[in-house]
Amino acid sequence: MNLIAVSNLTKSYFGDDVETPVLRGVSFEIARGEFAAIMGPSGSGKSTLLHILGFLDAATGGEYRFDGKTMDDYSPDEIARVRNEKMGFVFQAFNLLPRATVLENVKLPLLYSTVKESEWNGRAMKAIEAVGLGHRAHYRASQLSGGEKQRVAIARALVNDPQIIFADEPTGNLDSKSGQQVMEILQKLNEEGHTIILITHETYTAQNAQRIIKILDGKVESDEVVNHRRAANHFIK
Repeated sequence: MNLIAVSNLTKSYFGDDVETPVLRGVSFEIARGEFAAIMGPSGSGKSTLLHILGFLDAATGGEYRFDGKTMDDYSPDEIARVRNEKMGFVFQAFNLLPRATVLENVKLPLLYSTVKESEWNGRAMKAIEAVGLGHRAHYRASQLSGGEKQRVAIARALVNDPQIIFADEPTGNLDSKSGQQVMEILQKLNEEGHTIILITHETYTAQNAQRIIKILDGKVESDEVVNHRRAANHFIK
């Protein structure tokens, strides 16, 4: 069964009696364990789409099914639980607490989970080690490079062992080497069974995925398998 199914999805914003359409009838499906890139230029609607897929915003029309249920089937409490337990988010701006340690930042999602507090450190360290930063666990976030900060953000997204990871322009603030390291981590997580949805405007970043869905002017312009996928060297073993 597909993890995500989107059918004729629309999204408009309203202000001063003016409707501004952003998504104009988007349809696609994402299978469990798939690595899909949603690609498009600025203003194409790709980040708006990610916010809807991640239960951070609601569509204006059409249908979105996650794990077999429409958004209307979930209560507000269930939506919060699904976001915390089944979804992980990685953003371009990292969104770390600069004065908190790596370990403290990664533990944050556990504050709102049902995981026992006695397990928090163990879970967080496992996620930190998965991104190759065990030696930085007690450094403050402000002491890290940009690439390391993004890897901490991925560890934080991983800590609740989500079904799906949404990565919104995760390499946008990084140099090419750090960006490719981040993409290799996402490929490795995908190989381990996590579904990945990547938002990007860069072709070479999108080519790390198995499939590229191109969005233009709020519509799906193309949906194609990546035949020449960028190979991951897996600098983290």
